[in-house]
Formats: sequence, structure tokens, C-alpha cells
Amino acid sequence: MEFDRISPLDPSARPESSEWTIFEAHEIKGADNPKIVDWEDLQQELARLWSLSSALKKAKERKEALSQRLESIIAARKESVSQNNELVEMRQTLEAKRLTLGNLSMYVKKTSENTKKEKEQLYHSTRLLLVAGKTLAASHQQLQEASKLLSGERGHGNLKKLQKLLRLRQQHMVTEISTLYPVKTVNEQAFWETTGPQHNGKISRVPTGSTSLIFPKPSHLSSLTILGLRLTILPTNKSYFSDKKEIQMSASALGYIAHAVFLISLYLDVPLRYPLRFGVSRSHIYDYAPPVDNASSDLVANPASSSMSSKPIEFPLFLDGQDTTRAAYAIFLLNKGLEQLLNYMGAESLGPRHVLPNLKELMQKILSEEYINV
Repeated sequence: MEFDRISPLDPSARPESSEWTIFEAHEIKGADNPKIVDWEDLQQELARLWSLSSALKKAKERKEALSQRLESIIAARKESVSQNNELVEMRQTLEAKRLTLGNLSMYVKKTSENTKKEKEQLYHSTRLLLVAGKTLAASHQQLQEASKLLSGERGHGNLKKLQKLLRLRQQHMVTEISTLYPVKTVNEQAFWETTGPQHNGKISRVPTGSTSLIFPKPSHLSSLTILGLRLTILPTNKSYFSDKKEIQMSASALGYIAHAVFLISLYLDVPLRYPLRFGVSRSHIYDYAPPVDNASSDLVANPASSSMSSKPIEFPLFLDGQDTTRAAYAIFLLNKGLEQLLNYMGAESLGPRHVLPNLKELMQKILSEEYINV
């Protein structure tokens, strides 16, 4: 055999492919207690050791191969795990993006619906705006035409001219009234002789034996007459000794005043709050408001009938055969009618009992130059 001829202790006799490793004595296990082998068994022992060494070497090589293979498998596994993790992350990202995309899709859908609705509303508004624009253009054209008409011959200037002519006509008619029923002052001496020195032109009283109503008047207002008749105060208690002629004269004066007030209200186109029924010395005036006592009693007795009754109450503007209280109230209502006309002219009443002065003031206001240029 070849092993029998080669000495294992001879380094030159070792095969070239064999590798030997030199160890220190303390590194060898069992070096302190070496195994004693007989010379006859040495060769076999060496052969066994050589085979063991070869097997160990192969085991090491296999181990190295397995180690490299295992490392490659581990690396591949690591790469697979990393790719798996990346894939999971990508899936999560994809799911998040898919959810975001779904939300965006819903938002886009809602936005599209809202846009469609707004577009329809805008279209409707545009149509309305076009219609309004056409209407505005037509109105503007009408306004321009109206402005042309207003500034033309039959426009505002013509209206002012017609109004001035109307006022001139009203002045002319009131002038006719003032001519028909002139309100003038009497001579101071004649007034002194008529009333007596004891009145001094400040208190007008009917010279009778009965008690009478006393009305203080200023001297410049108490001397007015209408058509030569002076309006005296009616006595509170009519007796046999009452001056019937003066009562008749006062009734005629009140009739003239009533007729003048009626005509002036007619010419000025002002409906009187208290209408008149002209009858010269037997004129009447109407009051649509019932007395307070009667109204309250009627309301308690029959509420339905009080609301339905609108018949005016007639008051006489004369004393002959009438109650003095009703006649005095009629004069008060007549003066309220004069006050209404004065307020229409922008003037104030001279007093609740100055009938003739209020009538004269009304005529002067109408016949003034300011009334034409209003």
C-alpha cells in the first residue's frame, strides 16, 4: 500500500494536495494525556485520522457552502420581507389614495350638481335680467318721452300756466262773491251810536231786557258788516221783548256768510267738513258727529245700531223759533268751516267767534298776489 511506504512523519512524503495545520501543544485537546498507540497499530490509526480529517474537511466545506447558501437565502428572505413590507405600505397608500379619490369623486359629483343648479339659476336669472333690462329700456324710453312731453308745450310749463289761470279764475269768482257779499267796516261814529257809550266798542250785546250771551271782541273786528248787516250775538233766553228785527238781520247775515262759504269751498274744490244748506235767512249746517252724551247712551243701549246710523244732525243758522244753544252751535260749526278753508290757504283762524273777520281774511288771502304765484 501507498500509506505503508509513506511515513506520516515525513513532511516530504505528504501529498501536495494535503494541508497540515500546526497547533500548539496546549491547543490540542488531550495533549496532557496523550494516547499511546502501538507501532503496529500506528499506521491504521494514522489512516483513520486521515480519513477523519478528510471527512472533517468535507464537512467544513459543506458547512461553508450551506452557510453561503443560507446567507443568500436569508438575504433573499430579508429582501422578500422588505419587499412585502413595501408592498403593504404601497397597498395602504393605495387604499388611502383610493379613499381620497372616492372622497374627491363625491366632492366632484356634489360640486358638479351644485354647478349645474347654479348654472340653471344663473340661466333663469339671466333671462329675468334680460326681461328686466327690456322693461327698464322701455320704461326709460317712456320716461324720455314723458320728459319731452313735460318740457314741451303741453308739459310742466303748460300745467303751471293752467294752474295760474285756474287761480286767476278762482280770484275772479271770489271777487264776484266779495262784490255780492261785501265785508266792510262801519263808521266808528255810527257804531258808537248803535251800541252806546257803555260798550266802548269792546263788548257786543243785544240791548234787551233779558239775559244775553256776551262775547268780547276787539274794536277793529267788531265793526265788520256783510252787505250792510252786522252780525250780532244771539240772546240765551228769547223773550217777548227781544228785538226781532235784529234777530232777523243776524239770520240774514248768517245766511249770506253761509252762502259765501259754500261758494268759496265750491270754487276752491274743498269739501266742507260741515256741509251747508243755503236758505238765505233760514240756512242750516250739518254735523255728522253725534253728541257725546247721546252717542255714549246709544252705544250702551244698542251697539249695533250706533255703528250703522250715519245720518247727520241739522243745526239752524237762525234763532226764530229755534233753541239758542243749537243756533250758537251752528255758528260755531260755520266758523269751523271758515277755519278749514283758512287752513287750506295756509292761514290761521282769528278766533272761534270771529266769523266775519275770518271770512274777510279768507277773501284777502285768495285775492292776494301770493295766491297766484303759489
